[in-house]
Amino acid sequence: MSQKSYNGTQTMYLVSTPIGNLSDFTYRAVKTLNEVDVIFSEDTRVTANLLNHYEIRKPLLSAHKFNENLSVEKMLEYLSNGKNIALVSDRGTPLISDPGNYCVKTIIENGYNVVAIPGATALIPALIVSGLDSDRFLFYGFLNSKQSKRREELKKLKRNEFTIIFYEAPHRIKDTLEDIYIIFGERNISISREISKKFEEVYRGKTSTILNEINEPKGEYVLVIEGNKDIEDYSEITVEKHFGKYINEGYNEKEAMKLVAKDRNISKSEVYKIVKLFPGK
Repeated sequence: MSQKSYNGTQTMYLVSTPIGNLSDFTYRAVKTLNEVDVIFSEDTRVTANLLNHYEIRKPLLSAHKFNENLSVEKMLEYLSNGKNIALVSDRGTPLISDPGNYCVKTIIENGYNVVAIPGATALIPALIVSGLDSDRFLFYGFLNSKQSKRREELKKLKRNEFTIIFYEAPHRIKDTLEDIYIIFGERNISISREISKKFEEVYRGKTSTILNEINEPKGEYVLVIEGNKDIEDYSEITVEKHFGKYINEGYNEKEAMKLVAKDRNISKSEVYKIVKLFPGK
């Protein structure tokens, strides 16, 4: 059964908060937080500072990734008692590289409204000042913190033709950039840090150049990476050579077969039969 939004039932508002500059809080966001009955927050200490700045006096409850089961029960209790609630993250838009997805899904399944209050987010400002293609892009969020898994993720993204956006913490930014350079090769890249704050910075250039420019990293980073512009015409090479190309790039046999099948729009079983006939690859 489909559910129509704004159907008169109680509502959970997903309210975007400033990512740095407090002036980026919208009138509608302030109005909404003043009107709801309770506010759920990723970190109540951070949110309390924002609420105090705007003189918003509402009950504030914790809702982070380690207590989502308990949080959603409390949310449903308020909603079932005719109360409207709000969810905010520390900074930016809730659920974007932040907890809350489980709560939203559960509340929708229970028949209540979920309404977004648009506002600040880090990825869009970083994209539009990058100078890279903004018509089509992929937002990936945080890569895995473990290098081996991070490189596997990057291998899967290497052939993507669209601009890619990552978030990264300061203590991992250099390692992540090195992995991007190793897996992607040289690309045009833009890195934004401290967006909307006093010491906002944007680095633009080639991956290898920017690697040498970032010293003593501080603040949260947004990486905007040029899409793959070297898409090959695989109809000019044999399946076995195509397969061997991916093996030489570090993919295992299963991954290489999958990529060849996708490139040539054929089944993986067809690729398997051919490469097994040519074990020399």
